[in-house]
Amino acid sequence: MTAYGPGDGPAPVALSDEEASELIGATTFGTLATVKRSGHPHMSTVVFSWDEKERIVRISTTADRLKVRQLRNNPRTSLYVSSEDFMAFAVAEGTAELSDVAAEPGDAVSRELLDMMGGFPDPADEAAFLGQMVKDRRVVIRLHVERLYGTSLTK
Repeated sequence: MTAYGPGDGPAPVALSDEEASELIGATTFGTLATVKRSGHPHMSTVVFSWDEKERIVRISTTADRLKVRQLRNNPRTSLYVSSEDFMAFAVAEGTAELSDVAAEPGDAVSRELLDMMGGFPDPADEAAFLGQMVKDRRVVIRLHVERLYGTSLTK
């Protein structure tokens, strides 16, 4: 990483909507911000998938997680991602929708979770995955993105 002294580095440049979308699509790890009852942010590291066409971030989690309870209380949320070198970041802001709990292997929720994973070539692995989603009481957080923004120091 290049070392910069005060005033020596590149100036921050705002990312376009397309550039922010590309950055979000280039990674699968991010930080989800939800709102605590106190009004303070709660941050969770999450694995996600980005559907650029639908502008939806999908996150797999379990029904008993704090972020799920917080999103039921207040569905406004943001996802933060950074570039690998931390010289750029993007934020997706929007409203979260929570799926039902996966209740049966092969139901709509467990199939959506499978789609997020990209599937399995072996049917036995797929069946095991679908069963595990039910056992784990998995849900999908669907962040409907209303605003994308970000900044880069390397543009």
